[in-house]
Amino acid sequence: MRKIFSVLIALSLPLSAAAQNTKIDRLEMLFAQKYYKKVCRKADRLLDNPEYDFSVLPGFYKAMSLFQLAQNKYWLVRHPDALEEAKRLFLDVKKVEKGNEIFDAHQNEIAWLKADLIAWASDLKRIGQMEDFEQVQKIIEVVFGAFTYEIEETSVILPETASTIDSSVKNTGIRTEMIIEAKKYIGVPYIWAGVTPDGFDCSGFTSYIYDKNGKTLPRRSVDQYYQSRKIKRKRVEKGDLVFFDNGSGVSHVGIVVSENGQPIVMIHSSSSKGIILTNVDESDYWSQRLHGFGTFIN
Repeated sequence: MRKIFSVLIALSLPLSAAAQNTKIDRLEMLFAQKYYKKVCRKADRLLDNPEYDFSVLPGFYKAMSLFQLAQNKYWLVRHPDALEEAKRLFLDVKKVEKGNEIFDAHQNEIAWLKADLIAWASDLKRIGQMEDFEQVQKIIEVVFGAFTYEIEETSVILPETASTIDSSVKNTGIRTEMIIEAKKYIGVPYIWAGVTPDGFDCSGFTSYIYDKNGKTLPRRSVDQYYQSRKIKRKRVEKGDLVFFDNGSGVSHVGIVVSENGQPIVMIHSSSSKGIILTNVDESDYWSQRLHGFGTFIN
């Protein structure tokens, strides 16, 4: 869809502008590869070039990249105006006649970015940075609130055995008991910094399930990763944790529910669907962000 749209744009432009469109295609490629700083530098050059006044795409890709870069607190300290600039550039796209077409052509990237920002906002609220949380929350509402785009995430139904669905079975082990407990909350909504069955964020859910099974976890997903015992994929078992990085550090965590040697399926708090089972290997969003595995189970 995105490539078709790029072709349509090129055909609608004068010959010289269509030839220049290869540089905009370059921005798209760099953004997909997560080279956000390069995107900003190249987009700035195009924005300063009158020959590219025909397109708002340089501003669009710069805005998307700034939103991603701003999630790194060290980068944001050096660029304190980045969020406001990103918001302005993104809203400028909304103003143009073909703005909705541009958004529709990039709906996956927008849905993914919105999910990343929600995870960031949740983390800010959790650590008590309320002023920063409110700024990010406002941006999510103003910039992305009107979009209905969602991460393509199909709920997974796993084959069950008596030992995994009957909580009265004795001596099934902490891993099975943990999955039994976790599945009770499927459908519970996502709430920023949520830690109760009324609503969970990602690490709030993992902390809650582990606590119910006698294990105390750090509250943030990044701390859960660094304090966990790291394990390789081939040794992952149900009950272990799977971590994700959006390019600015560990930002999401789920609990593995699949058996060792099987495709990785996790139960987690999705910002769009709440507690859900997701096949990581079949999801473009999650597979591209997979960072590693860890455990607190001996």
